[in-house]
Amino acid sequence: MTQPVSPAQQQDGPAAAPAKTPIQRPARHKLGLRLDVRNLSLLGVLAVLVLVGGITKPDQFLDSSNLQLVLTQASVIGVVTVGMTFVITSGGIDLSVGAIVALASVWATTLATQEYGFAGILFTAVVVGLACGLVNGLLIAYGGMVPFIATLAMLASARGLALQITDGKTQIVTVESVLDLGVPDSYVLGVPPLVWVFALVTVVGWLLLNRTTFGRRTVAVGGNAEAARLAGIDVRRQRLYLYLLSGLCCGIAAFLLIVLSGSGQNTNGNLYELDAIAAAIIGGTLLSGGRGTIVGSVLGVLVFTTITNIFALNNLQSDVQQIAKGAIIVAAVLVQRRTARHGEA
Repeated sequence: MTQPVSPAQQQDGPAAAPAKTPIQRPARHKLGLRLDVRNLSLLGVLAVLVLVGGITKPDQFLDSSNLQLVLTQASVIGVVTVGMTFVITSGGIDLSVGAIVALASVWATTLATQEYGFAGILFTAVVVGLACGLVNGLLIAYGGMVPFIATLAMLASARGLALQITDGKTQIVTVESVLDLGVPDSYVLGVPPLVWVFALVTVVGWLLLNRTTFGRRTVAVGGNAEAARLAGIDVRRQRLYLYLLSGLCCGIAAFLLIVLSGSGQNTNGNLYELDAIAAAIIGGTLLSGGRGTIVGSVLGVLVFTTITNIFALNNLQSDVQQIAKGAIIVAAVLVQRRTARHGEA
């Protein structure tokens, strides 16, 4: 005789088929796809700019010497942007990068420093950059100052000190070993040494952000500083390291600028902070922190440098360049906000 089956047996018995759980892809796959699309979009913008430059000034823009010039100019601001990417990813900001480049360049080109030759100039530029980054980091991480205020104060101080050192005059570099890095004879495989340095900094920055504990801690601090602290991350020390890294990049960029211009001036690095922030933003680094991309930042630098070059070749005024850059920045931020909303949905 068949016994009645209880409701519990109907649910838990062997005959009951287990409920199928839909397979969901990890969120990081969606994020990776989104970043890839963004980078592809920037590559598309670069392709359009190259097409425009080739149509408007085919003999000048596509000339190998002009393309080398574009890459060389991108190298200086590009190195600064790599450091800025780390700072923004952590939820911070550094408005002093341009002033630090100026201070490092003039300090490294004083007559007393040039007596020590190539090593003296390079060492001084890097040390000045690190010292400024250390001050920023201590004020922000351990002094409790808002990054905007601390770095704004450094901007004013560094500019004033650079002006005091130079007395408003241009300091000419006379060290041949430094100047030789800017001549075609020093090119390796047809590529200027400055571009190789930029490439090296980019690779190291990418590995540091994407393949090390330091990079993961940077993203964690930018995403949620309190949660990062509860997870055992020393948030203050991490922020100090990040501003040191930004200062190091400024020191390297100052040396590259010395090679490129053959001089040191208190006006060096003017508006570099805006260019670096803009390049990082259009590259996909989230201004509020928690997400950063070195590849996107480099592509952003190339986009802005190419725009500047095309405008210069076509004798367009600088104010039009600034309007175009501003429009690109606004468009990039709007795209970021829309992408973030879709990601949360």
